[in-house]
Amino acid sequence: MEDLPHKPPRRHRYTGRNPRHFVDKYKELQPALYPKDVAKILESGKTPAGMHRPIMVKEVLASLALQPGDVVVDCTLGYGGHACELLAAVLPGGRLLGIDADPIELQKTEARLRALGAPDSSLVLRRMNFAGVSRFLSSEAPEGVDALMADLGVSSMQFDDPLRGFSFKVDGPLDMRMNPLRGMSASALLSTLDQTKLQAILTDHSDEPNAEKIAKAILQAHSKAPLQTTLALVCAIRSAGKTLSALESDLAVRRVFQAIRIAVNEEFRSLDQFLKQLPYSMKKGGRITILTFHSGEDRRVKTSFKDGLHNGLYSSIAKDIVRPSPAEMKSNSRSSSAKMRTATRS
Repeated sequence: MEDLPHKPPRRHRYTGRNPRHFVDKYKELQPALYPKDVAKILESGKTPAGMHRPIMVKEVLASLALQPGDVVVDCTLGYGGHACELLAAVLPGGRLLGIDADPIELQKTEARLRALGAPDSSLVLRRMNFAGVSRFLSSEAPEGVDALMADLGVSSMQFDDPLRGFSFKVDGPLDMRMNPLRGMSASALLSTLDQTKLQAILTDHSDEPNAEKIAKAILQAHSKAPLQTTLALVCAIRSAGKTLSALESDLAVRRVFQAIRIAVNEEFRSLDQFLKQLPYSMKKGGRITILTFHSGEDRRVKTSFKDGLHNGLYSSIAKDIVRPSPAEMKSNSRSSSAKMRTATRS
């Protein structure tokens, strides 16, 4: 009897006309197979599930002033939106060096970049935290690089996938690690904190005005039954803010999630180490561009650039920040908090 051809497994069916859950959005998660559907979502001003829209691409390219033959570093590859444009700008003859700590997304991004057809030697990627950028560049570009950028925002792929534990909108494991293979999850971190330490995290990392009350509520809930999901944490936060308005309560949830995420990934510690090394990785006249998304990041970048200018490490820094255009903020709401700062190596 002749063997029947193998049939691929049927796609999981969801209820209703449109998929609501991340895992069900099969068209958005396969943009190459459904370009028209993805284009329609983008035109509506939304970000398709599993995709990240690069922010201020024109402004970044203008600030870096790349030329064919340059060596440029993308310290936060993410989805690869900026990287695609950076690579195109330095060809022929140039190289893109890329870093990302996320082992899940880096493989996908490398596949996208390799598919562009650039010479293999023009693209060097490494899975690592950008705090170790000097080690990476000491082997790949010991003479220094012409340009470097870092987009400090969390990628949409990480926010949107509930299994990563970053989202406060849908339930998922309370994880929040950029690299789920290392460090403690958010749930595990809460078990190590007392009220004073958690209160300090909420204050220092997100300027939470109700830090004392919220820290007490979170730890009380965690002591009764360990908070292991994102919505359990949301409930604990809201229990402390019963006297707050709906808007204030929503803002508190956002701030607390931001603060705990920063603590889980030691983001400020990594950023401080990164900024300290930065001038010594650049060629003379090398251009640096950094995108920040909240005050804690921006203060550190601003201070580092000012100190570098005072100490003669930078020949110039931009006096003013650059913000996304009104058109970009309208078409991509996730860009609204972005600030761009630049510096030039002396």
